[in-house]
Amino acid sequence: MIEGRPEWSIIAEASDGQEAIEKATEMRPDIILLDVAMPSMNGIEAARVIHQRCPKSRILFVTQDGDSDIRNAAMQVGAMGYVLKSRAGNELLDAIAVALGR
Repeated sequence: MIEGRPEWSIIAEASDGQEAIEKATEMRPDIILLDVAMPSMNGIEAARVIHQRCPKSRILFVTQDGDSDIRNAAMQVGAMGYVLKSRAGNELLDAIAVALGR
């Protein structure tokens, strides 16, 4: 889906929260897509660290958990948006564009 947008490129992927922090700190991407449920460190905790280390990177959650408490926690740690995986096909590209201010 993202590959279909020539102005955007995927520069890294991470398999867990700690790796997401390491890659974000090293690469300083414009936007970071995280899942709430990730091994070793959940996405909320990873987002908290990433937001502190990379304040210019925008964080967008793409997850299957629609719980409002979890969504609120994600926004409190600096996320710019929260897209449910079940709706990603319709909403993800727009959410990325909004988070990037485009």
